[in-house]
Amino acid sequence: MTVVSLHGRSGQGGTGLKDTSPIIAAIDVGSTKIACLVAELQTIRNRSFGGEKTRQLKVLGLGHHAAHGIRQGAVVNLDDAERSIRLAVDAAERMAGVTVDTVFVNISGGRPRCHGHTGATRVAGTEVADQDVQAAIRAAEAHIDPAGRVLLHMTPVQYGLDAARGVRDPRGMFGKRLSVELNAVTVEPGPLRNLALAIERCHLTVAGMVIAPYAAGRSVLVEDERSLGVTCIDMGGGTTSVSVFMEGHLVFADAVPVGGQHITNDIARGLSTPVAHAERMKTLYGSALPSVCDDRELLAVPLVGERGTDTVYKIPRSMLTGIIRPRLEETFELIRERLEAAGFAKRAGRRVVLTGGASQMTGARELANQVLDKHIRLGFPQPVTGMPEAARGPAFAVAGGLLEYALRPDEHTVALPDMATSAANGGYLSRVGQWIRESF
Repeated sequence: MTVVSLHGRSGQGGTGLKDTSPIIAAIDVGSTKIACLVAELQTIRNRSFGGEKTRQLKVLGLGHHAAHGIRQGAVVNLDDAERSIRLAVDAAERMAGVTVDTVFVNISGGRPRCHGHTGATRVAGTEVADQDVQAAIRAAEAHIDPAGRVLLHMTPVQYGLDAARGVRDPRGMFGKRLSVELNAVTVEPGPLRNLALAIERCHLTVAGMVIAPYAAGRSVLVEDERSLGVTCIDMGGGTTSVSVFMEGHLVFADAVPVGGQHITNDIARGLSTPVAHAERMKTLYGSALPSVCDDRELLAVPLVGERGTDTVYKIPRSMLTGIIRPRLEETFELIRERLEAAGFAKRAGRRVVLTGGASQMTGARELANQVLDKHIRLGFPQPVTGMPEAARGPAFAVAGGLLEYALRPDEHTVALPDMATSAANGGYLSRVGQWIRESF
């Protein structure tokens, strides 16, 4: 998998992770919340295995804030988005006791698309070397036509050496012709540039951007699932993204513009109640599965714009379920249609992992089983030392995946030199000058 690298200011081959700085920060920019995790890179010596050194992360700080100025994963108001990001990062910095200047960030919008490409080259010597692998990848990359979109990820899915297929790593093997199957993910440039601009306005350097479903998969999937074939569905507030992993690699990614916030809006419109109370009802009483006592259980619903206790009326809980279930069914049906259109409905196996804040809805797992006809489990982020209890749920899967990627980045890099803003091009002094102008 290739992660997009912005601005080229990190000098570390596009990963954005400085060897001189042990501090890693990840920002999950969602439609309903902004989450920031600050971690420290630690090197420990394993006494049980010959004293080999391994790297691990220790979370130092967590900050999150309601997202404003972001809709369906895309920035729609720069000022509001900048303010939300600043508040989330500031809370994480205060908790960690450090200052962050470089961050990894996710892409939730931009309507990602996946395309497969094949390239081949003649092996220069008697055995495959690094330059042969790079030549095959460049040959496949030459067939990529973004058509006005931005190339965000490249994944070498598998290699072929002469008549052999399914080679994981051909380096050191003998052969005459090396081929590679490359999966490319492209997104629209507008949402990508606007998000980069919002991050830069917070005086932060973007070390790398990772597509949200890939980050979620890196966080919640186990190695066997990625190897055997699995579909990961990240149910966010404004979008629901899907990724398919096979043989350890991302082979498909897509997103539909429906999320948990749409359920809240349906409740608010259907019951004529304030959005805040609709969110409260969804969280406390919402379910996608009807029960025998729903008709007898009554819920108090205040009318929007009214005041006083006389404006509160009661509804059976079955009415709330009748609003939630159709929207969730629509979401899973859209995901099923995208998988079928791409040919991965059956190829990805029968394993589906649900994650994201909206996946915690009561009955979402059972409804997904009915619509998708697959084995469903709820995905939680892999445990990280120091991770607060509040950040161990599915809602923080993308943030955890960004940290995991920063710790173990992928091999290849897509550079986007034109993504920087004018302040970023000037370096540190320009950012200081911008801060002085804004502050005084």
